[in-house]
Order: sequence, then C-alpha cells, then structure tokens
Amino acid sequence: MIFGPTPLAEARGAVLAHTLRLPNRVLKKGTVLDAEGVEALRAGGHAEVVAARLESGDVPEDEAADRMANAMLRPLVARTRAATGRVNLLAETAGLLRVDAALVDRLNALDESLTLATLPDFTVVQPKDMLATVKVIPFAVPGGALHVAEAMLRGAAALSLHPFRPLKVGLVSSELPGMKDAVIENGIEATRTRIEALAGTMLPPERCAHETAAIAEALGRLRKAGAEMLLVMGASAVVDRRDVAPAAIIRAGGTIEHFGMPVDPGNLLCLGRIGETPAMVLPGCARSPKVNGFDWVLERIFAGVPVSPKALMRMGVGGLLKEIETRPLPRGEAPRTAPVAAPRRPRRVAALVLAAGRSRRMAPLNKLMVSDREGRPMVARVVENALASRARPVLVVTGHEHERVEEALSGRPVLMTHAEDYAEGLSASLKAGIAALPPDVEGVLVMLGDMPLVSAAVLDRLLAAFDPEEGRAIIQPTFRGKQGNPVLWGREFFEAILGISGDVGARHLTGLHADRLFNVEMSDDGVLRDFDTADTLKGL
Repeated sequence: MIFGPTPLAEARGAVLAHTLRLPNRVLKKGTVLDAEGVEALRAGGHAEVVAARLESGDVPEDEAADRMANAMLRPLVARTRAATGRVNLLAETAGLLRVDAALVDRLNALDESLTLATLPDFTVVQPKDMLATVKVIPFAVPGGALHVAEAMLRGAAALSLHPFRPLKVGLVSSELPGMKDAVIENGIEATRTRIEALAGTMLPPERCAHETAAIAEALGRLRKAGAEMLLVMGASAVVDRRDVAPAAIIRAGGTIEHFGMPVDPGNLLCLGRIGETPAMVLPGCARSPKVNGFDWVLERIFAGVPVSPKALMRMGVGGLLKEIETRPLPRGEAPRTAPVAAPRRPRRVAALVLAAGRSRRMAPLNKLMVSDREGRPMVARVVENALASRARPVLVVTGHEHERVEEALSGRPVLMTHAEDYAEGLSASLKAGIAALPPDVEGVLVMLGDMPLVSAAVLDRLLAAFDPEEGRAIIQPTFRGKQGNPVLWGREFFEAILGISGDVGARHLTGLHADRLFNVEMSDDGVLRDFDTADTLKGL
C-alpha cells in the first residue's frame, strides 16, 4: 500500500486519509475517490490529497475484517457487518466464553495490520454481549498475511461459546446445635440465586445433622429425585478431605477428586463425584452472594466444561477476588486508601408495586388483603419479595381501600403514593407510580400486587439482564415462552407510559420497541400466576 500526498491525476480509486470539507460537500475519511470526488477536490482548489493507494495483492480494510470474522464464526457466535475495518463478534445465548489465548497471541503477532481483541477466557456472557472485535488498522492489508490469518482461524477456535444447561441441582445443608435458622436459610437462598442465574433449578433442599451418615443419606435421596449436580453446605468448614462432609460423599458411593483451590475467597472447596454426577462440598463463603471460587466452578459445570483437579490448580492467576469490582473491599475492614479502580456503579432500578385496584372479580373481598398461612396479606408478601431484591427504592401505589393497604405495609421501608383516579383503571395507577419515582432511577420493575410467587431471585435475574447500552432496555420474564410479569422498563419509556390511558398497562409498548426488548426465561411459572379470583386463590 502506498500512503502519502497523491496528485489528483493519480487519486482515482485511492482511499482518502482525512476528512475534507469542500464548498458544496464533505468527503469523509475512508472515502474511495471516484471521478466525481476527484473533480470536486480540483474544483475546491486542491492539487493533491493525502490518500492510500492499494497495490497488487492488497485487500481493503472492510473486506479483510469481513473475511477474518467469517473465519471465526462458530455455533452461537454472531457477527456485525464490517465498517471502518471493524467487525464485532456477539453472543447469541447466555453461556461461558472460552478463548484460545495462544492462538489470539499468534494472530496478533502475525502482522501489525491485523488485530483481534477478546473478553477474558471463562467470561460469563448474556445474549447480544460483545465477545471480540476484529480491527484492521490501516486502509488495506497484505493479501498474504490475510490468507495466513484466515487459515489460523479456520484451523482452530479462537472463540467458543458454551451455553448454560438447565441442570437440576440438589443441596444438602447440614446443621449443628445452636445454629441460627437465618444463617441456614440465607445460605440456601444464595445457592438458589446462583443456580437460577445459570438457568438451573434447585430441588427442595435437604436439611440434616452435620454427620457423615445423615449427609450421605440426604445425598442419596437427592440423586433419586433426579439431581444432576450435588452440593453440600456444611455447618462447619472443611479442614481435611476426610472431614465429615467429604466422607459423606464417599459413603454415598462417590470419590473426592481434589480438596482446596487457589482462589480466595473459596479456598476450602472440595470437588468430588458420585458416579457421573458432580458432587462438591462448598466453602463457607458460598453462604454469601459475593463472588468466590465456587462461582467459577459452578459456571463451568453448567456450561459443560470439564473441571478437573488440574483445572482447579490453574485458577490461581486472577484468583485473588477480594479487590475485584464485584467485591471491592476485603472481608475485614476497608483499606485506608481507595482501590486503584473504582467499582462500577450498579444501575439504580426501582420496584413499583401496583396496589390500587378495586378487586372487582373478587368482590366483596379485597384480594390484596387475603392472608397466607402465616397471616401476611398478599400485598405484604409481594412487597417483601421486592425488598429482598436489589431493586431500590420500593414504591407502592395505593388507591382502593388505601388505609388498609398502608396499615398492612406499616413498618416496612417503602415509599407510598396514592392514585386519586385509580377507578379509571390500571393506567392511572401506573402513571401515578411513574410520576412519583425519584429522578435518578434508570429503570423500574412494574410489579402487580396480586403476584406473590415472584421471588426476589427472579427480580434480581431481571435486574441483572438490564443494560440499555447493549439494547436490553425492556426486560420481560417468560416461562416456556409465555410472557409474564413483572416487566422492567428503562427510563427512556417513562414518557410513553405517562401517555397511556384506560384500563390497560404498558404491554403494548413492547411490540413497538421489539429491538429494545429482552426476554429472560424462568424456571417456574410464578411470573405467570396472578390471583384475582376465588378459584385461583384455591391454588395459592
């Protein structure tokens, strides 16, 4: 490729190096000059122009990027069109990204004109996430270098995406005398949240004494129930591969493959197997939702990536998790100096609970005030689920019998707003809630007061999927492909929601903005079940 000042007599077919503003038009950088463009330059007083002229064998940047991207395509990996010498590779599904780092290094060392940048190996990705970008640096590359690059990329997978499998997971939580029930339940819920975030389901957990025989029997029951992965959350930390919980895996007919891992927190993970079923004793830090070594192992198993003792022992580089963005501070006191990289600010998404309806289909009862076996009104259970999620603030819209609703929710850290015109229908409640949201929220989960089976874990999955910059500005739960509630709306739709009228919600907006909609498939039908008649209440 010849680059530099080029006489106009030789500029036809050359690539313009810099944007030029002429009296009647603008010629942008990267424009391939044709006869009309050359004449426009001459009329504008230019005798020469800085441009790139392709030589025999040179390949234009977009064609080169296009060919490299095509050589990289693998199942579940999509691509964008080539532009300015760049093509992005995208995920088509949620899963675990594998990157052949050695191949990427060899490709980037091949010729300075060709570059490939990727996410780190073993990154968890969601649909539409960018996995890698191919960028051709100059306006053209030598054809010989491009041929070698294509051969390298076709011969081996620089990228591969391993989708998460919907595994059934069994959890045994052992107990010692004096353990607080809240500690046990928090550990179970943290595990359930992890599993559901990877498209799995957790079987009803087994709770038993912290004894080898009791844990082994519980593991056997979970295997019979169809568990495809077995987890033991011991009441006491494992100190040896012959300790109580590892011994239970052996007693249940399994083996212990490795004890310990070079990841902190997560050092005391114990990896085993019962037949072909992975079996693990979890480190104590697994009771916390914060990232630890167990997460790394869990992600690989759900993605069908083998986890061998050798794989565990190679997790040390990057295995110090105490100061990463998702765990910005150590488990003890915060350091006196701020970390080098500030943690990414989480998006502020509010939960909006609509509790203003007149319950006409259940009259004379107010369905929101119907109590469960523990005496909690339905609306209180919905609000408690919202409070247990990461959504903040939680705002409740009242209307019909607002005094009773407010009394049922007294003492809970929620905001209240009253829809004076609630009798006009659902849109009135929705608009009152949107209008009362704090100005700094980036989105809102619109929750219905008669859907108490939508758990905090479900809400957090919706929150995790919300990313307007990546095109996920409306997040909608589904079960077996059927649309459910609640729906998460980005701030960009607040104005449109405020313009709705009548006894309707905002669902029709999803059809108008399908390019901004993202569906999250759930493992149970709680997102479909509302309880607005006497018959449906019987099922609750």
